[in-house]
Amino acid sequence: MADPAYRDFNAALIPGAGEILGVRIPRLRALAREIARGDAWREFVDAPAGDSLEERLVQGLVIGYAKCGTAEKLELVARFVPRIDNWALCDCFCWKLRAAERAPMWEFIQPYFCAEAEYDVRFAAVMATGNFVDGEHLAPLLARLGECRTEAYYASMGVAWAVSVCFAKFPRQTMPWLAGDCPLDTPTFHRALRKIVESYRVSDEDKAALRAMKRTTK
Repeated sequence: MADPAYRDFNAALIPGAGEILGVRIPRLRALAREIARGDAWREFVDAPAGDSLEERLVQGLVIGYAKCGTAEKLELVARFVPRIDNWALCDCFCWKLRAAERAPMWEFIQPYFCAEAEYDVRFAAVMATGNFVDGEHLAPLLARLGECRTEAYYASMGVAWAVSVCFAKFPRQTMPWLAGDCPLDTPTFHRALRKIVESYRVSDEDKAALRAMKRTTK
């Protein structure tokens, strides 16, 4: 399945990923779905992953696709998250939750927002971005994002991304949070502003207000 040109393209975009074969994501997803439908997916997930990004990614995708109880699913997630060492593995691993998974996953990710590991924090931010930017979770989500304290770039970018999606979907509620005594550290705050301003879903008026919010200390 490997495509050398795609491998070289990804190698420049995914620092820290180690060996990259160059297999495109749709093909990895198809393979993971096939494995998840079989009887041996647990053995596959438990087996030591290969060295390549794609082999580890397929294991993560199988966890998301697997049909099992929520408690077992969260146990598998807890075992997989420490293996995440790059943004692509993190972001592709985070899946759209089934209805029965939503409440347990919301509780599950809470400690990860305040974790020290770079990709623990990014995992929480990306999982929340894909599943919990809604009226029910907006206020507590912003509170949790504001508690993230990390100088790690990809964790900070994950938080900034989450804040930008909160603003795009709920600008009237998110604007006061940003304009007030926003708890985000300065680099993450500025990254969030930049991502919001780059969004096509944000009005020119709001973009002008956001550009005026830059700060020098926090």
